[in-house]
Amino acid sequence: MAAKKILLVEDDEKLIANLADKLRAEGYDVSTALDGESGWEMARRDSYDVIVLDIMLPKLDGISLCRLIRNFPDFEYVPIIMLTARGTENDKIQGLETGADDYIVKPFSLGEFLSRVRAQMRRPAAIRQMKQDVLDFADLRLDLTARRFFRGEEEISLSNKEFDLLTLFMRNQNAVLSRDFILTNVWGHDYFPMDKRTVDVHIRWLREKIEDNPSSPKRISTVRGVGYRFEG
Repeated sequence: MAAKKILLVEDDEKLIANLADKLRAEGYDVSTALDGESGWEMARRDSYDVIVLDIMLPKLDGISLCRLIRNFPDFEYVPIIMLTARGTENDKIQGLETGADDYIVKPFSLGEFLSRVRAQMRRPAAIRQMKQDVLDFADLRLDLTARRFFRGEEEISLSNKEFDLLTLFMRNQNAVLSRDFILTNVWGHDYFPMDKRTVDVHIRWLREKIEDNPSSPKRISTVRGVGYRFEG
């Protein structure tokens, strides 16, 4: 079996060398770029299983590069992990809204980094293993094979995590799902508890797309102190 391929785009030469060495020791095929423009050229020339981007990059910043990758058909569903020294909630939200699947704040341990990569590697495999091709509930329809979402006759664009999150909810209708359960099943077993706020952010975005009145949600309700319940 061919090794999984990872693209690292980071301008800190020492850091990118350490990350590449660690990933290669784990058996991954790693390509590296020291600036955003080079990263974009490499992304267009080859296919990757995970892409890791620093935000503060020369020539083309990580946010702009993430947008380019997400708009490139071959990379619409490739997991993207963003690295940054800026750890405010607004910075994190900006990265996620751009299309990133995960967000790691510097400094971080190599163990944490590998765990995040492994979690993202598992997600596409889990999607391929889904047996049911279409999920329907009321006026909502998820085409799992084509990864398309419809509300009535209207097709609505969802990010990777929004799609996976709605899939989890529609497979567990009327069940109360804790944030830990959601993190484990959407982001992966190695996700860290400190990132539970990520669930709330993505549910807010999802409500804006499936609720008649997102400020008074009827489909995804909050169960205070526990988690969330999908009631269609």
